Amino acid sequence: MIEFAEHLKAIHRELAREDGQVVGVRLTRTYDATAEDVWDAVTDPARLRRWFLPVSGDLREGGDFQLEGNAGGDILACEPPRRLRVTFGGETSIVEVRLVPEEGGERTTLELEHTVPPEMAAGGAGALYVGPGWDGGLLALGLHVGGEVGEDHDPVAAADSPATQRFTLSSIGLWTAVVEEAGSSSAEDLAAAVDVAEAQFAPDVDRAGGAP
Repeated sequence: MIEFAEHLKAIHRELAREDGQVVGVRLTRTYDATAEDVWDAVTDPARLRRWFLPVSGDLREGGDFQLEGNAGGDILACEPPRRLRVTFGGETSIVEVRLVPEEGGERTTLELEHTVPPEMAAGGAGALYVGPGWDGGLLALGLHVGGEVGEDHDPVAAADSPATQRFTLSSIGLWTAVVEEAGSSSAEDLAAAVDVAEAQFAPDVDRAGGAP
């Protein structure tokens, strides 16, 4: 049985800011796997489709990528097994993944940062548009490198499952608290962002806590 609460607690969440010009999210999680294994899971198409989505394109630094049914972009930096930086759905939407080996190389801390211009972030409320989705991604990666899902695992079906939608609803609550603590977003913007996030990531969940 997957302990979703433990996976939620394993992720550290914060708003990311650079020079006052961009706003985004930063997620950090440590995995019981080597940096090489985590890097391979994040960049090898055969493995990526088993926990995230099928990917195609010119998969090298300077090339491009397209996730099936999702975002595509340019590969700005690819430094195995430490750093991957890409545009994600647009030139001003940047995702960077950094890997740091821990404890003699047997564990790895992954830091994911997704930044956008301030006008797209609604003073930080925009974190609700992407943060819960990346929480789900780090959950899926953890299940994959931890061997908790089999070869026949369907990540798209898993993401739409009642259990994962409830996980994501909890994630939305945690990201809401992060934005509230930052104090950079109006109550109206935050409430609107929560509504959008709930409709996008957990459309079938009973907000009162019942099963989808």
